[in-house]
Formats: sequence, C-alpha cells, structure tokens
Amino acid sequence: MKAMNTETPQTETSPILACTISREIQNFDLLIEDMEAAMGENWGDLGFAETMAFFGQAESDRLEFVALAIDSKDEGSLVLMGEIIAQAKARGIGVILIAEDVTPASLHQLLRQGADEFVPYPLPEGELQAAIDRLRAPEPEQTQDVPNPHVLKPDAAREGAVIVVQGLAGGTGATTLAVNLAWELAGLVGDGAPRVCLIDLDLQFGSVSTYLDLPRREAVFDMLTDTASMDEEVFGQALLSFEDRMQVLTAPADLVPLDLISPEDVQRVIDMARRHFDYVVIDMPPTLVHWSETVLHAAHVYFAIFELDMRSAQNALRMKRALQSEDLPFQKLRFALNRSPRFTDLNGKGRIKRMAESLDISIDLLLPDGGKQVTQSCDHGLPLAMSASRNPLRKETAKLARSLHELGQNDAKSA
Repeated sequence: MKAMNTETPQTETSPILACTISREIQNFDLLIEDMEAAMGENWGDLGFAETMAFFGQAESDRLEFVALAIDSKDEGSLVLMGEIIAQAKARGIGVILIAEDVTPASLHQLLRQGADEFVPYPLPEGELQAAIDRLRAPEPEQTQDVPNPHVLKPDAAREGAVIVVQGLAGGTGATTLAVNLAWELAGLVGDGAPRVCLIDLDLQFGSVSTYLDLPRREAVFDMLTDTASMDEEVFGQALLSFEDRMQVLTAPADLVPLDLISPEDVQRVIDMARRHFDYVVIDMPPTLVHWSETVLHAAHVYFAIFELDMRSAQNALRMKRALQSEDLPFQKLRFALNRSPRFTDLNGKGRIKRMAESLDISIDLLLPDGGKQVTQSCDHGLPLAMSASRNPLRKETAKLARSLHELGQNDAKSA
C-alpha cells in the first residue's frame, strides 16, 4: 500500500479512511487532488493486485469507502473489478466508481455488482465530494421504494399522444414547461380527466423530480438498463404518482452516461407509456444524442424552447440544419419563445419578427415571463397551478393544454 502524501507518513493519529484503487493512480491526477481536498492525509492508494490482500488486514476495517478508478484499458479485467466491489461491499465499505472512456455495458455491469456511486472522469468540480457526502448520509427511509399503488393493466389499449419538450439552450425553461403542461393536461375535465405520464429523459441533470418534490428511485435505473424484459409491472414500479393525478418517471438517482440507453430502450419505454396513458410528456436533455431521432419520430408535437437572445438563435439554426441535413422530420418542431416581450412592447415584437425571418422559422408559441413565482414554485416542488394560479405563465400553459386536448379530440373524431 502506498500513502499518497510522502512528506507526512501515516500515523496512528491519521488513520486511513479511504483508498483509491487503480492500475496507475498517476493517470488520474484530478482524483489525487480531489482526494487530498476531501480526505487530507487519511487516504492511500492501492493497485488492483494488492487490494484483495489489503481487505484481509485489520487496517481495512477503518475504511469508509474506496474509489475504484478505471479507464478503457481496464475493461478486460471486469471480473477482477467485480470481485473488488463485492469484497468491499461484504465488509461494509462504500464504493465510488470513477470511469473514463468506459463503455456503457461495462459501466452497467459494475454498477449492478454493487458500486454505490458513479462519477465520470475528468471529475466535474465538487462531484467527488458530493458522492462522498451521499455515502456518509443516513440511509433514506425504505418507504421511498414502496411499490407505486397505480397498477398498469396488461390489457391496456390506448394510443397516447407524445408531447416532447427540449430546450435549445440552458435555462430556457424547458423542464418548467414540461412539468406544468403535464399537470395542466392531467387536470382537464370533460368526459374524464386524461391519464398523463411525465418522463424525464435528461438522465444526468434532470430536474423533474426536484420540481415536483419526488424522490429518485433505483427502480428507474434498473428498468432503463433492462427494457428488453420490461413489462407493465416493472414499468409501473418505476413510476411515481404526483397528487394521485399524474404518473412520473424521474431521472435515475445517480449521474449516468446519456448513451447508457439505446434507441431501442427509449422506443420500448415510449411504447409502454403510450399503451397506458392518453398523454406522454417527455422532458429531453438539451444535448442531441443517438436516441434523439427515436423521440423525434415518436413525437406528435415537439416543442423547441428558446429565448430572444443570440445563443438561442444560433442554437435554433444549428438544430434546424442538423435535422434537415439528416432528412429528419423538422416540421414536427414547434418553436416556443419563453420570457417573450409583453403585449405592449412594440420593440420586442419587432425583434421577434426579425428573429423568425432571419432563422426562416415560425415561432408558434409565446410564453410570458412568470417572474420570481416560477423559481419559487420549482423550489417548493409544486406546479404553478398549485402555488401561483394567476401567474401569466401558468395561464398560458393552461391555455396550451386545452388547445392540445381539443386538437386531439378533433383528430380522434375525424379518424
């Protein structure tokens, strides 16, 4: 075993509480820096071969966690990696998996074998410390994984409409629209309130669970990584009910690669949701990934959310060129301008017109600025209809929901 701080040897007053495990720790220099910041002198480094022997020593009893750092060259030793994880878990030692250029299949295998946390390398700022804090946090109450009382019937024969929301830049309000639109659809009355499922496909930084104050559950990760064997029961267990009105599939509990799931996985999830719900609202990541085309083809309406600024205009143009160059159904996109100028702002109206003309697109939806109430509503985990029903953004979202529902009913009657 090698102590990383060579100037100050480990003593009885600085016990080893954590270890990095790697083929060559110098390949992970950022990990060294973050471990020193998080653990001071109370950590050391192990090679793969010496780890199993160290676990048999009394000194290992003090370990809080190990950080298993691997790259693409280590994928041939997955069996050994799995055994290291198993031995650590058997001794009550937490495992943080740190991976660089590792295939989703290998990553999935190691996570299924018991790794507690996953952090990509190069390490995002503060992410290692956050993973350590989660390991040290008290175990959550098991009531979070109580089966969802909403049972999906295997003989369901619905063909729900798929409504997709994607932001063309960070902070444009895509998740806010997705959450509130889903809630407004679920609250429509008439012949019967529609059944609505809200799906967060922003696997890494999805905020749907935050905006609705819902827990993130391991059942989501388990379902997404094995959709081939997914049935109504598995899908239903992954869902959470919000206010007994709509069902929500949150993002996974841990940060995972966007390519962890395949286009086939996404298609199976969408097909399952459509069979059991009248509306399936999908919140997309701002990044285009290899399964974005699958969602685009499945969508009945695809809202592209942007703002009246240069970054949004440039990204809208990039999106347009990307879809048209691949001969994808660009016509499905409905451009929605968030935080649009007020009705009386003539200068703002002129800017909107010039922006649409320069991009050669139609801006189909103007969403007003909801102000601080929107941020407060998201922080409190409530839709705007429950926290600020008179908010102008809420009113416009409710109007949009009614319009989409009426359009769907008219199409059904004419079919």
